[in-house]
Amino acid sequence: MITSLGQSINISKGTKIGVLMLETQFPRLPGDIGNPESFDDPVIYKTVKGASPEKVVRDQSKALLSPFINAGKELIADGAELITTSCGFLIYFQQELQDALGVPVVTSSLLMFSELEQKVGSGNVGILTISKSSLSSDFLEKSNIPPSTPIGTTEGGTEFTSAILENRESFDIHLCEEDNVNAALVLLEKFPHIKTILLECTNMPPHKTAIEKATGLEVYSIMDLLNSAA
Repeated sequence: MITSLGQSINISKGTKIGVLMLETQFPRLPGDIGNPESFDDPVIYKTVKGASPEKVVRDQSKALLSPFINAGKELIADGAELITTSCGFLIYFQQELQDALGVPVVTSSLLMFSELEQKVGSGNVGILTISKSSLSSDFLEKSNIPPSTPIGTTEGGTEFTSAILENRESFDIHLCEEDNVNAALVLLEKFPHIKTILLECTNMPPHKTAIEKATGLEVYSIMDLLNSAA
C-alpha cells in the first residue's frame, strides 16, 4: 500500500495493471517493468509515441502530458484498473494523471519514499537514480522528497545510464549490473547510515539481487509495489 495525493492505494490480487511505456528499443530484462514476465498477473501496455528517455528524464517535457493522458485513457478502455509507467521520473505527472484518469495511478517508485522512511527512519532511505543531474530541487520538492536525501546514481558509469538514455538497441548486461552495484556501493560509502535503497529507475530491478548482495541492504523498486497483491 502507498499513499498518493492523500489516497491509499491497495493493489489486490487480480488487479489489471496498465503500463504507460516510453518509446524505447533497448532490451527488457526479467524484472524490468517492460517485460510482462516481471509481473505476477497479466499486464497490458501502451507506448506513448515521442516519449523518449531523453525527453522524459533530461528534458522533462511538459508537452508529453497530453499524450500520456490519452494513452492512459486507452489503457483504461482496454480494461486497466490501475495505471503505472515505465519511468520513475514521471512522478512529475502524478497529480495530473491521477486527476485525468479516474483510476489509481502509480507513476514512480518514488511514491514509496515516505512509507519506507516511516519503516526505517527519517534520512535512512537512499535513492539510486539513473540521472542525479536531472533531480533538480524543484523536482524533489514536487516529489515530496527532502533535498537532504542520500542520492546515488549510475550517471558517469560505463554502460547503464548512457545505454538507456541514448535508447540503444542493445547493451552489455554485465556492465549495466556493474554500474548499478558500483553506484550503490558509492552511495553506501558516502552515507553509511542508510538502511535501505529505493531504485528510481524501472530498468534497475533486474540488478536488485546483485545490489542487495553487494550492500547487505534491502532494496526496493516499483515492482515490489506492483507485485504486492494481497
